Amino acid sequence: MAKVTIINGTPTPGSRLTAIVSLAEDLLAKEGFEVQHVNVGELPPEDLIHTKFESEDIVKANALVAEADAVIVASPVYKASYTGVLKTFLDLIPQKGLAGKIILPLFIGGSLAHLLSIDYSLKPVLAALGARHILGGVYTVDSQVARTEQGGFDIAEELKGRLEENIKELAEETRRRIASADLAK
Repeated sequence: MAKVTIINGTPTPGSRLTAIVSLAEDLLAKEGFEVQHVNVGELPPEDLIHTKFESEDIVKANALVAEADAVIVASPVYKASYTGVLKTFLDLIPQKGLAGKIILPLFIGGSLAHLLSIDYSLKPVLAALGARHILGGVYTVDSQVARTEQGGFDIAEELKGRLEENIKELAEETRRRIASADLAK
């Protein structure tokens, strides 16, 4: 079974991004993928800040990335870029740790003003980590993920549709890459 690791870059549990990540996980499960998570906000802050490559938690998180056929990198947008806690984790991924993986960015921000943050802030770092197949990604605004009175989230149909399309593309590209690798054996 193909594996996808979702790197969730939010420092805030229960954020709007978490709702999007949960929907992505449900869509991936329907496509038959095994989903693993790296929630960078739950990694030991000292290990991240002091770049402790040998930390047990960092080694485990990097193993989930290494095992994955595809990786989703999700983050809220702060100051026109992804979160600092996500950057500290990306700094701990080995130099070519994303080589050969299909990558799907998922970002959420306060306005469309930061629409290009995926292209200008995240993609260069992913490329430096060996990623060569980075999908266009999904950028959404906070207003498309509304909190409900019951404590859940209501995700706009338009966003659901874009996420479904992007997950299908991720699934197709991942399956194609796995099939090509199997033929080459």
